[in-house]
Amino acid sequence: MPQGLDFFLFAIPAVILIGLAKGGFSGLGALGMPIMALGIDPVAGAAILLPILIAQDIVAVGAFRKSWDVRVLAIMLPGSIVGVALGYILASEVSSDGILAVLGAVSILFGIHRLWLERGGRIVASSSSPAWVGSLFGVATGFTSQIAHAGGPPFQMWVMPRRLPRDVFVGTGAIFFAVLNWVKVPAYVALGQFTTANALTTALLLPVAVLASFAGVKLVRKVPMERFYTIIYSLMILAGGKLLLDGIG
Repeated sequence: MPQGLDFFLFAIPAVILIGLAKGGFSGLGALGMPIMALGIDPVAGAAILLPILIAQDIVAVGAFRKSWDVRVLAIMLPGSIVGVALGYILASEVSSDGILAVLGAVSILFGIHRLWLERGGRIVASSSSPAWVGSLFGVATGFTSQIAHAGGPPFQMWVMPRRLPRDVFVGTGAIFFAVLNWVKVPAYVALGQFTTANALTTALLLPVAVLASFAGVKLVRKVPMERFYTIIYSLMILAGGKLLLDGIG
């Protein structure tokens, strides 16, 4: 077996959470890598997860391929590619714990702020921030995604206030991260993390990951629109707490 049984006790829940995130409950995605890291070196864990993420992207894009926002993608994707490059170049210069702690704290504050604005079911006006702000959030998304597969919170911070329809929000995120994960492949090849042992571990986890993605697609389509964003903001607070604890622990 490429990894011990104790590793799979953490890895299986991690890929299930990421699968549900790919299906639409995107706040859960940030929990996957920290949980995986409890059972294996974070760099190796990230390399094991990347092919799984790509396989899960196929499920998500296939399910929501007709529902996406071209403007969000056009604004954020170029910046995210820059962010991935910065993450690779600065990997040995920055503290991943510090990044996770800051990202976690910001995610908590953002989620609480949005829930407070929407208390009582009141609809919040769409974000009017200019495109260059979205590009900066794209850079942050690519950077944190390259460092720790934790690009979900920065993406959500700019996109969620725009109040896209549920399926459009999920589909836009699916296409965005499908492209971004392929952009990350050369960096992981350069880091030498695509080993035979890691590939075998990925293969063992892949069926669970794909089934979890299909489950996420089914579940998210059963959630009423008026409750969807409340659930995602709540998941962001939960994920932010986990990231913060991992960063300062």
